[in-house]
Amino acid sequence: MQVSIINMKNQDFLRREELENFLTQNGIRIDDYIITAMDVSTEIHNGIKREDNQSPFLETHIWPVTRDIVKHYLTVNRNITSVEIVSSILHDVMEDNDRILDLYKTKEYGFDAYLKYRFGIRVYEICMGLKIKPLENYPGDNDEERQLARFHDYCKGLSSADYDMKVIKLVDRENNMKFISNMPKLDGNLVNNKIKRYLREAEDFYLSYALLEPAVKDLYLKLRESYENLKSLNNT
Repeated sequence: MQVSIINMKNQDFLRREELENFLTQNGIRIDDYIITAMDVSTEIHNGIKREDNQSPFLETHIWPVTRDIVKHYLTVNRNITSVEIVSSILHDVMEDNDRILDLYKTKEYGFDAYLKYRFGIRVYEICMGLKIKPLENYPGDNDEERQLARFHDYCKGLSSADYDMKVIKLVDRENNMKFISNMPKLDGNLVNNKIKRYLREAEDFYLSYALLEPAVKDLYLKLRESYENLKSLNNT
């Protein structure tokens, strides 16, 4: 772990036990529902690395995003239940289809049915609503046109989403933007293209989305800060 800590000194790094302590300290009981969600998320995302090929996905994304979502609810004095917490923990489980299929290939009912059965219809709806659909599902003469069509479709879905899904997506996006801006080396086409995409999507949708009713001004300020940091990197 020493190498990871050194390489990620500027990154938001949170272990599962630290998230559990945070929840307990803020009066949230960690019931079997939450524990099972943590176990499933650990199973799905274990070993996955982020863009730097070093940072573990769980400790730099899933657990910090869950913590920040809870912080938001506490900040705005809005009630949060186990459903919102479990949805936060599981918000990315539908993204890695190959891993899911491999882990659950012995379950005849499949992972989709398991998710709905074990965690309920609302958690299932949020996970499916946040899932990025395959590019080939969209029209266009090239990948750039298909990506734009997919982004427009995704934004349309988010615009009518309930509060819980809106908060998860904004915290998720802010974490991703902040991670990229704090990477030690911002070189290579993959990272540079992602910076440009994050800037464009923030300008086209996410910044305004955070201010649409019901507005989440605390998340807007964090998103704006990450946007400005990325913008300064893009101009250097």
